[in-house]
Amino acid sequence: MASTTPLDLPPAPPAPRGRPGSTGRAGDKIFIGLSRGSGILLLVVMASIAVFLSYRAVLAISKDEGNFLTTLDWNPAGDPPVFGIAVLLFGTVVSSVIAMVIAVPVAIGIALFISHYAPRKLAAPLGYVIDLLAAVPSIVYGIWGALVLVPYLEGLNLWLDQFFGWTYVFEKTEVGIPRSLFTVGILLAIMILPIVTSVSREVFLQVPKMNEEAALALGATRWEVIRLSVLPFGRSGIISASMLGLGRALGETMAVATVLSPSFIISLHVLDPGGGTFAQNIAAGFGEADEFGRDALIASGLVLFVLTLLVNGAARLIIARRKEYSGANA
Repeated sequence: MASTTPLDLPPAPPAPRGRPGSTGRAGDKIFIGLSRGSGILLLVVMASIAVFLSYRAVLAISKDEGNFLTTLDWNPAGDPPVFGIAVLLFGTVVSSVIAMVIAVPVAIGIALFISHYAPRKLAAPLGYVIDLLAAVPSIVYGIWGALVLVPYLEGLNLWLDQFFGWTYVFEKTEVGIPRSLFTVGILLAIMILPIVTSVSREVFLQVPKMNEEAALALGATRWEVIRLSVLPFGRSGIISASMLGLGRALGETMAVATVLSPSFIISLHVLDPGGGTFAQNIAAGFGEADEFGRDALIASGLVLFVLTLLVNGAARLIIARRKEYSGANA
């Protein structure tokens, strides 16, 4: 019986060194270096901002004779100086919450209409208009809010006071132009609506078609397809879009300063004139403040900075907890 010899196969090429998937090409090395450098630069910038705000805030807080977190007065020019951010924190949070409650459901509905209901000839122009609204400058929204929105909200305020005044929140106790936190919340809702809609629309368009077709084949209605396939798949995207909108609402300046009648009073009557936000107070007082007053305003900016980080961190935790749903991996 003839003996057989193993085939002479060429030796296997050596495994590439370095990161998996790297080819060792110069272009790849440059790209990796630029990506790593960009990430490090971002961290350095964020750290620099935090250090600057903290340093200037400590200078102000060390001279403050009041409680920084609970005092309702804002008088850095006094002797002794007294200032607190309780009113600003309250106004910022309340106006942003009102904006989110109004904008997010409407934005999700518009995004679903564009991505799953509207005919193609209507969906494309409507999506373009939504994207265009996101690019409108803040001051334009502020001028429109002061000249159009504020005068026409008086009727809505009276209606809310008549039918929902028993809730205390919608009780109107003062007579005057509705330059209130409720007005600011409505204006902020209009401003963040295009952002939340655009991001949510793109997320809904990424839903695997086989998931929707499988649900339709099983006899599901269009709404059941959206409820069982589209919304669970896009939950993380909706949260991310909402956080982008909330970030703009928390830090909005010019539009809020145009329509709000600021006052350092904490009141749950959201229809009454008054209130204040961090960004609006900084913009209004920075130019005329002395050195200590500017430090006080920067201290309030530090609180806004920390608040924004906490909100985004909470959003990341929520998204991470939702990763067990893997519609994209199905």
